[in-house]
Amino acid sequence: MGHDTGGAVTTGIITEYPLNWPGTVKGSTHELIIDEEHIFVSGQKMGYVAKLDYQGNVLNHFKMPDGSWPHGILLDKHNRLWLSLEDLGLVVRLDKKTGKIEQEIDVKIHADGAATPINTAPHGIGLDADGETIWFTGKRTSTLGKINPDGSVEHFQLPTYGAIPIFLAAGPDKGIWGTELAGNNILHRSVDGVLNEYNIKSNNPWPIGIVQDPVTHDAMWFTQQNTMQIGRITMDGTITQIGIPALRLTDYLGSLVFDRENNLWVQVYVSDSDTSGAGFDYLVKYHHDSLFAPAGKTVPLNYTIYPLPRRQSMLHRIKVDYNGNIWFTEMMSDRIGKVTLNK
Repeated sequence: MGHDTGGAVTTGIITEYPLNWPGTVKGSTHELIIDEEHIFVSGQKMGYVAKLDYQGNVLNHFKMPDGSWPHGILLDKHNRLWLSLEDLGLVVRLDKKTGKIEQEIDVKIHADGAATPINTAPHGIGLDADGETIWFTGKRTSTLGKINPDGSVEHFQLPTYGAIPIFLAAGPDKGIWGTELAGNNILHRSVDGVLNEYNIKSNNPWPIGIVQDPVTHDAMWFTQQNTMQIGRITMDGTITQIGIPALRLTDYLGSLVFDRENNLWVQVYVSDSDTSGAGFDYLVKYHHDSLFAPAGKTVPLNYTIYPLPRRQSMLHRIKVDYNGNIWFTEMMSDRIGKVTLNK
């Protein structure tokens, strides 16, 4: 389906690049973040962070401490690079040129009477609306964590135990919003400190990615891995859902992103339960004119499907770069993809 040149594979407007992780461990490419020149990608089980340029060239692999499991990654308003080390219970700041750890923040729970600190397993990290406060998900402890600009840490227990909180993003209300994979909720902590969960009325939806609405500025959009639906939640917790044009009933959703034209891109991949050997992974683009119709007007959903040259790559995260092009990670194939929208 694609044209292979030196490891890169091109299909239409999509090009995939191998990340060439060092070592023998494979199939664990996770999060990405983008600055004006580079893309940084976490390789969780590999124990590295990859640094690439906008042409898809891997410039370096930053080795993290053994057994650290690097996962969540972000840039704050000071252009500083932060990374969660899930198995060490740390959030660290890296030198963007060398990958050296410049600051460590312990985000374990130091409970009174506990023999040892409790590792929250910081999974996703999200930037507060202020651009410097960092929020993190306690994947093992069903907690939401907060790293203040002075480095102090706070923990907040979620109402649902075993929620497995995954992904975080600031909302138009300046609060923090997130997804609970096993809890099947959208979590929200307001600027006033009120923590709520909003249940998704579907059968095991498994919410994954969540992003702010760029047009109405009164909602968040999220993906539901297991039900082939995207959802929209308003600031009062009202949820509506939109079906994805699935090519197979067993397809799964990854994350989502809005491009500069306010079109919504959603990752879809063939699940590992599909043993047919047929089909391919793909991106679905919902055109802005149908998502954001004028008030009182209903229009059919207008979408385009963009196939990838492989299947079961486990599409994971997706972001827009400073030129308006889109980049996405493929967990199992250890590749990064680029959607060229602007040359």
